[in-house]
Amino acid sequence: MGTFTLQNVVLVHGGFVDGSGWQGVYESLSRDGFRVSIVQNPTLSLKGDVEATRQVLDAQDGPVVLVGHSYGGVVITEAGTHPNVAALVYVAAFAPDKGESVSTLIADPPPGAPVPPILPPQNGFLFLDREKFPASFAADLPAGQAAFMADSQVPWGVAALEGAVTEPAWRSKPSWYLVATDDRMIPPPAQHAMARRTGATVSEIAASHSVYLSQPEAVASLIAQAAAGTPQQ
Repeated sequence: MGTFTLQNVVLVHGGFVDGSGWQGVYESLSRDGFRVSIVQNPTLSLKGDVEATRQVLDAQDGPVVLVGHSYGGVVITEAGTHPNVAALVYVAAFAPDKGESVSTLIADPPPGAPVPPILPPQNGFLFLDREKFPASFAADLPAGQAAFMADSQVPWGVAALEGAVTEPAWRSKPSWYLVATDDRMIPPPAQHAMARRTGATVSEIAASHSVYLSQPEAVASLIAQAAAGTPQQ
């Protein structure tokens, strides 16, 4: 059999947000004929988020491009060993190696890098400072939208940040990486370093950490490139 373009896409969100933020990407991909599913991962623990993702992967009718934003990159790195996954796309995302977690990846920030305004844990959950949220997470979104995101934050479980990857899917699956060059949550040099390590096909875009919201067409375009660039026998 020859090659054909993958048509199934599964989107995984990161911390502090939910799956509704993918709407623009969903609409763009759907217009182009993709079948798109969105994981509502609870962000309580890595194990739980991987289970939620694998449940969606189990329901797919063929090979999948699995996409993660931010902490969602950890989830797809662990869940992406699922047999239905043919390619991985990291969107301003963490791409850990075996034994790594968000906690280990952010433990030693480079000098001068912006520090995300994460408040001290409350009962095992993290929030971002609401006043500082727009500048750090969503600087290129309309002020009203950024304020809504700040006020509708999903509690991010400390256990999710500490969840370590056991078998990185990028070691056996091709990957793509979109670096957001104006990101103030994950420093762009760290994004580039993780992308290089995974051997990803890298694209850059001038955008905030909320690139999937501010530039959905560009994110969808990279996902489509991954779908087209992954031959299936």
